[in-house]
Order: sequence, then C-alpha cells, then structure tokens
Amino acid sequence: MLADIIRMFKKKNGYVSGEDMSRALGITRAGIWKRIEELRSKGYKIQASTAKGYRLVKSPEFSMEELEMIVQGDIGREIIFFESIGSTNTAALELAEKGAPHGTVVIADRQAKGKGRLGRTWVSPPRSNIYMSVILRPEIETEDATLLTIMAAVSCAKGVMKSTGLKAEIKWPNDLMISSKKLGGILTEMKSDPDGIVFAVIGIGINVNSKTKKDFPPDIRGIATSIREELGKIQSRTFIIAEILKELEHWYRVLLTGGRKPLFDEWKRLSSTLGRKVKVTAGDNVFTGVAEDIDKGGMLILRLPSGMLKKISSGDVTMLR
Repeated sequence: MLADIIRMFKKKNGYVSGEDMSRALGITRAGIWKRIEELRSKGYKIQASTAKGYRLVKSPEFSMEELEMIVQGDIGREIIFFESIGSTNTAALELAEKGAPHGTVVIADRQAKGKGRLGRTWVSPPRSNIYMSVILRPEIETEDATLLTIMAAVSCAKGVMKSTGLKAEIKWPNDLMISSKKLGGILTEMKSDPDGIVFAVIGIGINVNSKTKKDFPPDIRGIATSIREELGKIQSRTFIIAEILKELEHWYRVLLTGGRKPLFDEWKRLSSTLGRKVKVTAGDNVFTGVAEDIDKGGMLILRLPSGMLKKISSGDVTMLR
C-alpha cells in the first residue's frame, strides 16, 4: 500500500488529491491519512493542502518501498531488511542453508559484528552505509568460485559510477577504491559439496554517508573515504543499491553465458592495481614487484625484481611509488 502511494506521487509529480488516492487504493480518506503519516515516520517529507491534497517533497536517503519498486531482476526479487543485525553475511548464510532462493538480498541499517576479509571486523555505523549480502546458487565449478568475487567487484564499481558519477576502481583482491582511498569491500563465503557450489553469499560493504573522522577508528581514517565525502553531500543509498543489484544481474549473466573473458577484461579496465609497483603481504611473506596481471583463477601475477613471476592467491596490497 505504501509503495502504491509512492507510485502515485512519482507519476503525478505534483499534488495528488486524497479523494483520488482513496478511489485508486480502495480505502477511506482516513486510511490515506494514516498511511501518509506512516510514510512521514519513514523520512518522507510530504506537503498537505486542504484544497489540493498531498505532494511528495523529498524521499529519505534509504527507502525499502522505493528499492523494491526499482529492482526488477532475479537478484533482488526478494529483499530482507533488518534495522540492526550481527552480520548480513551470517544471516544470508543461515537463510541459504534453509533454502532461500537465488537472488535473495539481505540489507541492514547497522551491523554489530560486520565481517571483513581474513577474519577482520567491518566497521558498520548505523543509518549511513550499505551493508548487503546476496545469495547466489551458481552453476559453476568450485574451483571457479573466485570468479564470483571478481564479478561482484566489477558490478559494485560500475554501480557506484553509474549512480554517483564518481570514478570507482578495484584494488586486488576485493577492495573498491576512490581517489586512492578505500570505499568498500567484498567478502564471498560459500558452501560446496563434491558436485560443486551449493550456494554462495556475496557480502558488500560500501561507505556512502559516513564521515570518516567521526565514524571510523583512528587507524583507518586516513585510508578510507565515503561517497558523501567525495561529493560533499548526502547520497541516496536506495539508488546506489538498486544500481549495484542491476549490475550484479547483468554481470552474473555474463559470467554464466559469456565466459571469463568479458568479465576479466572489465575487471582489468577498472583495476587500480595492474601495472603498478606494489607490496603484497601474504601471511608471513612479503613480496614487492610490479602487478602484471591476474590469471584465470583470479590470482595476482607479480613480477619480482629478479624478473621471475610469482602467483599470489590472497594478501594485502600496498601501492608503492
């Protein structure tokens, strides 16, 4: 019902009379007023005029109703929202285990135990950023699981660029970057059996409206950024999420039907790592060299000072001058 009222506002782009709403939705004028108040409680600014009716002045920066209206594909067909949760990835893994369908999306306004790569914590201040996990049931081999992270990185970078105009880049293996600072990250977890991948959960964290000096610990303030800080104003999480889900829908189909090449070509085009001199910390080992390429499994190919090529499956990359 709330989504129907929003659609009427969007279609009319001006005042909509309470009588028209009542007739279209089959409820009383008092019922319309009650739902207008509910929308206001969700952050919608709605003007009321005795003679003209109601007019939508401004939508909140995040709205489940509008998100569900915008998303049309298989990915996002079902969206589950939590005001607060431990981790969207943990919740999505539990839902997938219980049979949640392909494309189910879990979104939270806040995470108490946000998960980063290598067991790290993902800082998750409330009502400001994107904390989202997507359940996939991919028809690919287990050894190709890394392709899901590559696919997600491309989708997120392109979704951010299309919704904000900012130039987003990908730092191997799973970081989203803007202006050489970390904007977000991707964490892929999965369950497999001898027949292949049963399901995968792609966790996506993107700093949208955070203020780094206020919201992040001192040790990451200098290396992190947000879309708000880059553009100087609050951004709509609704439209950024919608664009990312749209890109996920597209690039997932590319992965399944077009093979690796178009996906890898796009990843390389968006990469901030390839061609750069880097330091890679992989466990207790540290390597320096030039990041030359990634192989078909997503491993980084590093040319060492000796000229030898070294393949690295995971690690932390630091750009060197």
